Amino acid sequence: MEKVFVMDHPLIQHKLTLIRNKNTGSKEFREVVKEISMLMGYEVTRNLSLEEVEIETPVCKTKAKVLSGRKLGIIPILRAGLGMVDGMLNLIPAAKVGHVGLYRDPETLEPVEYYCKLPADVEERDLIVVDPMLATGGSANAAIQFIKDRGATSIKLMCLIAAPEGVKAVCEAHPDVEIYVAAIDERLNEHAYIIPGLGDAGDRLFGTK
Repeated sequence: MEKVFVMDHPLIQHKLTLIRNKNTGSKEFREVVKEISMLMGYEVTRNLSLEEVEIETPVCKTKAKVLSGRKLGIIPILRAGLGMVDGMLNLIPAAKVGHVGLYRDPETLEPVEYYCKLPADVEERDLIVVDPMLATGGSANAAIQFIKDRGATSIKLMCLIAAPEGVKAVCEAHPDVEIYVAAIDERLNEHAYIIPGLGDAGDRLFGTK
């Protein structure tokens, strides 16, 4: 579990309570998910590489730091992951955005890819896969594997809420992937919903049932 990071910042925890509340409507839910994603993105990008450049302030020349090294990519898992993209882009507007779409086969219960569009230079980027909920880990594991199959070597997973079962599954399948979450909840119920969780993130983001 050394690659699992739980972000317990008070602002993140306060906003997490807002989206857990069943009385929070879709408009506020979307806005708060965006805010939490931006706050979490601040931590996920903490170890980005820097280099020194010379600039001129209104007063004098000086050396200052700018981002260097690999470019970033944000990969939402459709559809709920879309709710986390804008918050991340507020922080890193130059990041490229890819998309991975999955559905669960009703007979085999295995994730099936129906859409995958990634930046052309995916192997040269640090990728952040985003999905609000990490429940069984099936979708996250499949999405990460699809991205690896296309050449990616640097991947982080960022979720709002996780179940212990999902965290364990991703750690076992992809030990090279760091996991960032705002909370690890108690467990999954018999329908693979996270308890206490927040319900279906996609439905709450987009007002569907």
